Amino acid sequence: MSLNDDYKYCEKIIKKNSLTFYKAFSLLEENKAKAVYAIYAFCRHSDDAIDVYNSIEKLEVLEKELKLFEKGEIIDKPFWRALKDVFEKFNMDIKPFYEMIEGQKMDNKFSNIKTQDELLNYSYYVAGTVGLMILPVIASKNHKNLKDSAIKLGKAMQITNILRDVGEDLKNNRVYIPKEIMEKFNYSYEELNMQILNDNFKNLWEYEAQFAQKLYDEFYNEIDLFDSDTKTAVLTSAKLYNAILDAVRKNNYNCFNKKNYVNLKEKIKIITKIKSEIV
Repeated sequence: MSLNDDYKYCEKIIKKNSLTFYKAFSLLEENKAKAVYAIYAFCRHSDDAIDVYNSIEKLEVLEKELKLFEKGEIIDKPFWRALKDVFEKFNMDIKPFYEMIEGQKMDNKFSNIKTQDELLNYSYYVAGTVGLMILPVIASKNHKNLKDSAIKLGKAMQITNILRDVGEDLKNNRVYIPKEIMEKFNYSYEELNMQILNDNFKNLWEYEAQFAQKLYDEFYNEIDLFDSDTKTAVLTSAKLYNAILDAVRKNNYNCFNKKNYVNLKEKIKIITKIKSEIV
């Protein structure tokens, strides 16, 4: 397979698994878009090891391959060959790749999250790391100064995922909403398992949503520090994800048994607004 075929493989993975991210990052110029596709493919393999295959062995294989990759050894898999090219073209940092794997280990040995700090720590490892991985691609000049911003966006997106997928996570015996926040709003695990959608649940959901919104807003404040040719794509990915919160609200906070998503009309509206604002 050629290097172009390797990148095509990575592109198919992001297109299949996250059309929102694909739509956003396909707005990048070719080399940067392909770099994001390759990074996403690594993250997908890491995530799927636990969430799809429930296999710590697959995750350990990926970690061993990462160690070989760091040493400069060629690994005969499409996403590793593509990542080799990415690391040659951009000022990449290997550390968040290892930390992403640590985040998946947390899911493998999952226990219900107890505190907000624990939630933020988890969100860093499974999502803030993604922001750090792609940062040298989307902020080639200022990536060293934008680490906090990238982490905030990753955490905001992860909390958004959690708020969207409460019911789906329950099916997998996972509760990511911190116990201390549930207690703060007088909502119990028993009520959660019974999928009781009352004012207490809506209030705790909004507490976390507003927490995520604050992180989104702090990220937006630094968007002008990103590369001029990446701002549209980066802002689009953030805004489309941010809009999921409103999608849940429009469905009266039903995140137990209803699929909450941003419809095509709303996506077009968001993208059009961003393009008109960024010159």
